[in-house]
Amino acid sequence: MSKVLWTKCDQCGSILYIKHLKEHHHVCLNCSHHLQLTSQDRIEYLIDENTWQPLDNHLQPCDPLNFRDQKAYADRIVEAQERTGLNDAIQTGIGNIEGIPIALGVMDFNFMGGSMGSVVGEKITRLIEHATKLGLPVILVCTSGGARMQEGILSLMQMAKISAALHVHQHEANLFYLSVLTSPTTGGVTASFAMLGDLILAEPKALIGFAGRRVIEQTLQEKLPDNFQTSEYLLKHGLLDLIVPRPLLKQALAELLLLYKEAPLKRRGQISYGVKKGLYPDFETKLRQEWRKKPNETNLKKVFDSLKSEGFSLSEEKFKELMSSKEGESDSLFEKALNLVSQSGVEWSLPSK
Repeated sequence: MSKVLWTKCDQCGSILYIKHLKEHHHVCLNCSHHLQLTSQDRIEYLIDENTWQPLDNHLQPCDPLNFRDQKAYADRIVEAQERTGLNDAIQTGIGNIEGIPIALGVMDFNFMGGSMGSVVGEKITRLIEHATKLGLPVILVCTSGGARMQEGILSLMQMAKISAALHVHQHEANLFYLSVLTSPTTGGVTASFAMLGDLILAEPKALIGFAGRRVIEQTLQEKLPDNFQTSEYLLKHGLLDLIVPRPLLKQALAELLLLYKEAPLKRRGQISYGVKKGLYPDFETKLRQEWRKKPNETNLKKVFDSLKSEGFSLSEEKFKELMSSKEGESDSLFEKALNLVSQSGVEWSLPSK
């Protein structure tokens, strides 16, 4: 099969050399129009090299309603999978942006218009829950025509499921969620997780809305502005926080993540359900570093005295054994103690400054 070397800009009609287009993040060199991106291209642009770890790639869509329009839904799925190389309309995983670990989900419009079915909803929910357990910020890059009609009410249920997972992540665990809206972002995706971000970013001139323009005009019997449902219109009316051109998106995300990471007044959340408490990753890393240097015996004694009310106590003999044990040896008392507290119902984290 011959490789496509040229493409045409949807906005100005310019003929573009694909090699140069990729170097400019699929932004037209003539009019700066942002062309459609695949999820794989976007992951390669955003995530640091060799840090991407995909999650739940095994999940496959099914046809619970035996739905058929002009073509059977099962056939549409197979066709989309063969064309895109994806199992469904989203890729999720863990990776780094400028060295900062994050959980990322990227929708792909090439797979049935990026529509949200049961697999998309399940993968996003699992990603959010995984990020909550690891204490990671979540970034979702949205591009979708909305809920997938071929799955009926099952696709609509994903809106509530994802929103519930985000509630735990944002309001129970006090962790960061950022949504990036690209063109188009419409329907049930806009009506749920796309608009729930602590910060909501968008690409220039992206089409963002719920119902279509024609439907709204016919319902209201009014002519809508030319720039209605564009990211610039939404920013002006307070529905977006920032419009970022695609070549600057990674840098903007890195700066926002760094600001969140270094926030001096950040408070650790208390999760009452859904996610097991235990050893917070930052705390474990810090503790291991301190133990390699030789821990401060006086300070450690104070810590154990303060934990007696939680049911943790050590005899004098065991405390001395703990002080002489080494980090990294599986049978050492230090590693056994670490395993014990990681399985506990108490949240162990770095103290607030």
